[in-house]
Amino acid sequence: MMLEPGDADMWVCRRDARISRPRSEVFAITPDGLPYLKPSIVLLFKAKHMRAKDETDFSAALPRMDASEKEWLKQCLDLVHPGHPWIGALQG
Repeated sequence: MMLEPGDADMWVCRRDARISRPRSEVFAITPDGLPYLKPSIVLLFKAKHMRAKDETDFSAALPRMDASEKEWLKQCLDLVHPGHPWIGALQG
């Protein structure tokens, strides 16, 4: 489990406190009942380094993300990584 700033109801990004989200929108649950971080949250952290494995993860996650998750990630990248290469892919 990641320990992040915030409280029981609100997640706050440890890298930039301007980014926050209700915790109910940060996690999802598998059909087996296992909680996991939504791809948009994970990709926000991966965007900083852009390693080959991060590019692979972005390419795999992009078609599975809904429009609201893509828009949220795009807005975050615009804020903390202006001009990031993923922004263009998220606009499409």
